[in-house]
Amino acid sequence: MADPLPERTWHLLRRTSTATITTRLLTRGLRGALLQGPRPLHPVDSPMVGEAFTLRCIPAREDLDVLSVFQDYDHPQRRAVEAVPAGQVLVIDSRGQRRAASLGHILATRLQVRGVAGVVTDGAVRDAAGFAELAMPAFAAGISASTNLVQHHAVDLQVPIGCGEVAVYPGDVLIGDADGVACLPRHLAAEVAEEAAEQEHLEEFVLSEVAAGRPLRGTYPPDEATRARYREWARHHPPRS
Repeated sequence: MADPLPERTWHLLRRTSTATITTRLLTRGLRGALLQGPRPLHPVDSPMVGEAFTLRCIPAREDLDVLSVFQDYDHPQRRAVEAVPAGQVLVIDSRGQRRAASLGHILATRLQVRGVAGVVTDGAVRDAAGFAELAMPAFAAGISASTNLVQHHAVDLQVPIGCGEVAVYPGDVLIGDADGVACLPRHLAAEVAEEAAEQEHLEEFVLSEVAAGRPLRGTYPPDEATRARYREWARHHPPRS
């Protein structure tokens, strides 16, 4: 089991946008951090942040994926809902297929009650009206009334998966906001969190400069004169604790 991430890392990531995370990863040559497809199913008041708990699905087969399989409480989909720890994010590999739902509102409600930080699928969900009222962050690539058995066969928990064309390993950090979901490799989380906080503080100043009428040249990206003004501004506007 990996060592716990520092509490400061979680604190900083909860104040960081996916835009900033993907930019910090780009400086390391990682261009594919943003999951393609999943979008928030209701307004995101604050970023979703948590370790990935993964569920892998393969294509369904008619002789195996029948409604009676749900009588087995060890069915991998149901087992995942009961096994994901509080504070983590259930990430479902649905192969980008949206003809059937990855899960519905009842299972999502169970995740919420258990204190799970969020759910992400590159497939669809059903019971859209229920998801719209859910307090827990939820991200999906679409909506489908069909149950998962129509298209998905859940097979593995806590294995490396692909979600939205991004490799997600158990324990990676998922950050979700209005722009989508980013996957932050766990071993980079602490240093990226620090850099992200610095970038966002600088960009808070740059935004104020642009809003005040400064031209882009020299301001964004900031030249040395702008950085000097930033350092003076930062003396009186320290980062939020």
